[in-house]
Parts: sequence; structure tokens; C-alpha cells
Amino acid sequence: MNRRARGSRTALAALAATLLLGACTQAGTPAGSATSASPATPSPAPSAASPLPATAPTPQGLLLTADFGADTVTFVDPERGAVASVAVGRAPYGLAVGADGRAWVATAEGLAVVDTRTRARVARIPYRTDAGPATDGEYRGGGMGIALSPDGAHAYVGVNVPGTTGVLEVVDTATQRVTAVVPVGRRPFDVDVSADGAEVYVTGHDSFDVTVVDAGSLRPRRIEVAPYGTEGGLGSWLKPHYAAVRPADGKLLLPFEGERLAVVDPRTGRTTVEPMTADTHQHGATATADGRLLVVGTGAVEPGTGKGPSLTVRSPDGSERVYPLEGPHEDVAVSRDGRTAYVTGGYTRDGHWNGITVVDLETGAARRLPAGARPLGIAVL
Repeated sequence: MNRRARGSRTALAALAATLLLGACTQAGTPAGSATSASPATPSPAPSAASPLPATAPTPQGLLLTADFGADTVTFVDPERGAVASVAVGRAPYGLAVGADGRAWVATAEGLAVVDTRTRARVARIPYRTDAGPATDGEYRGGGMGIALSPDGAHAYVGVNVPGTTGVLEVVDTATQRVTAVVPVGRRPFDVDVSADGAEVYVTGHDSFDVTVVDAGSLRPRRIEVAPYGTEGGLGSWLKPHYAAVRPADGKLLLPFEGERLAVVDPRTGRTTVEPMTADTHQHGATATADGRLLVVGTGAVEPGTGKGPSLTVRSPDGSERVYPLEGPHEDVAVSRDGRTAYVTGGYTRDGHWNGITVVDLETGAARRLPAGARPLGIAVL
């Protein structure tokens, strides 16, 4: 299939520019202490579990989601649904959980720190960069992608500054202070770290690039990633969203439209392109320890020119299984045994829903669970 290569980029850019003006926003809820979560989804699903007592330690194996449609993160039992929520700050986007049980949550207001064992926010660190007023919606300023260094000593958060290029803020997790600010691309959707912690990779959605940041010197280096070209600029749909670091060789994997996989060597800056088969606009991506790549498909950009929402499971040899999903989703995490995927229903555009889809990676069987409010980022505790 080559519909985009045949010149439909101009039409897609016009459509995207129109939608840009009507981006969906949703009000958050006031910050506060842990509360029980109220399931909010029109889809049939099992009843949510009873809230955990505020003093009970959080069981391992729960999921944690960042509720972009509220000011909370939600703890989710993968069998029964949401069990408790904790207020963290306006419009949380991405999150990362360290070995010490602390979750670092990128919100519009600052970087929130949550003790997942006691289910309490213990800090909120203001950004050093002025990203404008804390608001909601897809184009709001503030934290987006986030990752932790392998030793847990640093949190790296991509901060969107509306109307201009973004920054990577480096946080010392011991002192809970911002220690450095590094210029990166526009709207830093995703942040990843190399296996040895030597480099940080920031995906600039609106600048068609990945910024490679040396973790020691903090020097940035830009790599353009645009397998369809950069025609359409800010209005283009054909831009990078999320990346995954391939365990075998440390190369970056960036999916585009269920058609092309950009494989970026961060050392040389060279990009090769491999075919994909899902034929759907793609967002969240993650790589498993055994080398599989999981990619979330959100549905056709233009009605009649692509397939619906899906989850692609790509093996190291390039073969793919594409499992259909009910409705758009945003990001994905995988269980520790590698058998189950958890896909968030938040989605950064219209069509989101309040829950996650649990997918059996062997059979593709899927079930939906209520979980938070427009959940985006997700982690397995």
C-alpha cells in the first residue's frame, strides 16, 4: 500500500490543520490525597474492585496510569479494574516507576513524586522552564515524556513549551531538584534512555526528530526522523510519536502509520526503513526483553484510507501479528512474564475512553477494564 507516497500528504496536512484548531480538552479534578476510583466507561467491563484501605501497602503486580483527563494517577488491578487514585497535578501525561517504588509523573504543573507503596504524593517539583499556564488538552505546556536512568539517580522529563522548541529537564532523584535544562525538539512526546544510561533520547513530535543527549556532558545532537518527509510541517500527521530502544543493539525503533518502521542508529544518525503491516496511525511503542516491539494503532487518519485501532506485535525477525482493538488507545506496557499487554484508552485526540484494554499476546483475546480518566502513560508495579 502506498497511498501516502502517492501524494495524499497535502490532504492529510489540511485535515490535521483543521483538527488542530478543535483539539479536545477536558477539565481536571482538584489535587488531594488518595481516594477510591470511580469507574467511568460506557463499555461493558467487570466491576471495579473495592478501594484498598489507605493504610494497606500496595500489592505488587498492580498497574499505574497517568490520568490526562483528571489530576490523578490510578492504581489498577489487571483483573478487576481501578482500585484507588492519587492527586498529582494538572493533566498528567507520562510516568516512570523506579526500583524503590517511587513513581515520577510528568504533569502540566511540575514533576510529581508518588510513593506507590503507600499511595501518596510525596513531592511535586516545579519545572525550571516557563511553559505557560497549567492547562488541559493535547497541546498544553508542561511535562510529557519521561524516563529514569538505569541506576535511578536521575529523572529525565521532556517539557513542552507551546509555540516553540521544548526542553529536557534533568532531575536529581535524591535531592528532588532540577539540575540541568537541555534544548530539544518541539512537543517532546517521548523520552527513552540507553541500557547503559549513557544517552537520553527525546522524540520531538512537531520537529520530526530525535534529540540524542549525552548523559555526562548533556550535549544535544539532533537526528531528523521523517520517512515520509517533512511536508505539511506542524499540520502533518506523518510525524514521530513514541520510540523504543531495541535491546539487541540499542537502536531506536519509531513506527509510522502502520506502514514504515524507522530504525535509527543513535551513534551514526543513520536511519533505515522497514515495512510494517497494520495500516493505521500509530502512537505508543515499547520493546520487550526478548526483542518484540509492541505498537499501538489509533485508527485511520482519513476515513476509508486505512484500518482501525490495533496492537501490533512485531517479532525480531520482522514478522507481525496485528490484533484489533475496540476504539483508539495511546500507550502500552507489558506484564513481567511477557504474556500480557496493557493498552491505555486515553488517546491524545478525540475518541478516548476511561480505561485500559488487556490483551493476551498469544491469542490476541482482549478485554476492557475501567481505569481512571483518559489514561495515557502506564507502568507495571
